[in-house]
Amino acid sequence: MPQAKISPSMLSSDFANLAVEAKRMTKHGADWLHLDVMDGHFVPNLTLGAPIIAAIRPHTEAYFGKWLCSL
Repeated sequence: MPQAKISPSMLSSDFANLAVEAKRMTKHGADWLHLDVMDGHFVPNLTLGAPIIAAIRPHTEAYFGKWLCSL
């Protein structure tokens, strides 16, 4: 049977400290980091877009699980 993975959402992070939050989540057992991405075309981009995800990437080696919100 596949083993469960822990993937907390970055939406629950302090947006002023995303690098610190990513490190904190993996330090405390997160296997992946969950990122909600809205396309900005079909739904408003109210969450984490490509520039924010790119800014977080150098601060963690965790796998990014992404959820694309669109129509």
